[in-house]
Amino acid sequence: MNAQSVTAPEDLEAALTIRRTVFVEEQGVPVEAENDEHDRTDAHHYLVRTDDGTPVGAARWRRTANGVKLERFAVLDKYRSQQAGAALLNAVLRDVQVAHPEATVYLNAQLRAIPFYERHGFEKVGEQFTECDIEHFQMEWRDKLINN
Repeated sequence: MNAQSVTAPEDLEAALTIRRTVFVEEQGVPVEAENDEHDRTDAHHYLVRTDDGTPVGAARWRRTANGVKLERFAVLDKYRSQQAGAALLNAVLRDVQVAHPEATVYLNAQLRAIPFYERHGFEKVGEQFTECDIEHFQMEWRDKLINN
């Protein structure tokens, strides 16, 4: 799996299509909550592709008043448990660390994704909360990458 920053309009559309499939169609998130003003303004988008170039996962990050927020991590069902999420997360974290090395890096993780993020150096902070009828915890990244 190969994950890279989105630079072409067609890649952004592929990322948004993956997110719609996972969040809106699969999880029932309202489309108006899934897409927001950040998608086409201040968010940095990523795609992960299979070796043959098929887009299978997407994510984004953006600066906030609290640091750098990682958001909208989505991998198509057929490609889960094949390291697509890990490739995506590692690409995002490398770029965020270069761009904002001192920033707090955080995300809102769905309960079922918490073990994944914990394996990649994130820790839960605060209390459990509901977002779009899905239970979450905020998590912060504790393990900085070295020489990546």
